[in-house]
Order: sequence, then structure tokens, then C-alpha cells
Amino acid sequence: MDNDFTLIPEDLQRYAEAHTTPAEPLLERLERDTHVNVLDPRMLSGGYQGKLLEMISRMIAPFRILEVGTYTGYSALCLAKGLKEGGSLLSIEHNPELEDRIRAYWSEAGLQDKAELRLGEASDILPTLPPASFDLIFLDADKRNYTLYYPLLKRLLKAGGWLLADNVLWSGKVLDARFHDKDTQAMCAFNDMVQHDPDTENILLPLRDGISLVRKVR
Repeated sequence: MDNDFTLIPEDLQRYAEAHTTPAEPLLERLERDTHVNVLDPRMLSGGYQGKLLEMISRMIAPFRILEVGTYTGYSALCLAKGLKEGGSLLSIEHNPELEDRIRAYWSEAGLQDKAELRLGEASDILPTLPPASFDLIFLDADKRNYTLYYPLLKRLLKAGGWLLADNVLWSGKVLDARFHDKDTQAMCAFNDMVQHDPDTENILLPLRDGISLVRKVR
């Protein structure tokens, strides 16, 4: 569930969730479906984080959104709520077994004409996209490649555009030098890369498993 990555006390998390607008029935159904029928359901954004993604997207009002890592399509549904009239979302997913589920829920939400799904490796697809073509990007893919994706995504962001990167606290392992696994090392390297990038400004939010909010200033 949403609490799997939570780093704050559980009672405070429950309080925060109780004072957050709940997810709509379609999203609740997708969350249940994912937990019952799909491997690694912890990868799902869930209602609490999904509402944050929706709110940020509504504040930015992007015309073009890029998502790297669709999973079952939950976060894309949340992000798409902030699209400007006539806007669109492109989402990249490497697992073709998820395609039917993603398309079914997107169609039920009326996104079939707004959301495009591309199956394949992000490292192959991202270089083919035109530069400065997205207002908002959400990165929630394989953690070991975050440092590879970052310069590719910067190229795709418009000046003043926003990047959201998920799982940047990596269950708190980023604090502990005892963890030397490749995923933790990669996340630490990504966080340092963002922090020392002169072309952006950023804030790391300790929400769920950590989300970095990055603005491209030039």
C-alpha cells in the first residue's frame, strides 16, 4: 500500500492521508487491481502521492508531459488531470506485459486521445524525442539509470520546465554508508548530480520514498 515506503511515523502518515482528498473510484480500482494481479505493487504511486502529482500538475498546467516508467498507469492518470486544453502526455514503459492493463484504464478515464504509450527502453527512446518539448517530466523508472536519464531529460525540458524524480530517499538507505548495493549508489549519485547542477534549482521532499522537484532555469 501507500505506506510501504513511508519514512515518517505511521500514525502521522495515517493522519496526513485522512486529511487528503481521497482518490477517485477508478484510481482506487486500479490500485486494488495492481496489488492483486501485478508483480511489485509497491511501485504504484498510490492515492497520497498520486494526489501530490495531480496537484503539482494542476499548478504547472503543462501542455506536454513526459513520464518515464508507466508501470500500470496510475501516476499518468494523476498527472494528466493538470494538462492544458489540447495538451498531451507521453509515457514510456519497458514491460510489454502491462500494456493491455494500462490502455484499458486510460481508455476508461477518457485519455485515449491525450495519452500515448511507447513500449521500449527509455535509453533508446529519449534521444529520439525533440529537445525542449516538455513542460513537466516524471521520472520513476529503473534507479540504476537515473544518472543516465538525467541529462537526456534536461535536454527535453523547456526552460522553466519541471522534473519530478521518485524514490530519491530509497527507503532511507541514502543515509547509511553500510548500504553499498548498486541501486543505493546510483540514487546517491543522482541526488548529488541534481544538487550540483548549475542549470537547475531543486528541493528534495521527504514524502513517501522521497521526491525531488527540479526546475530547469536555463
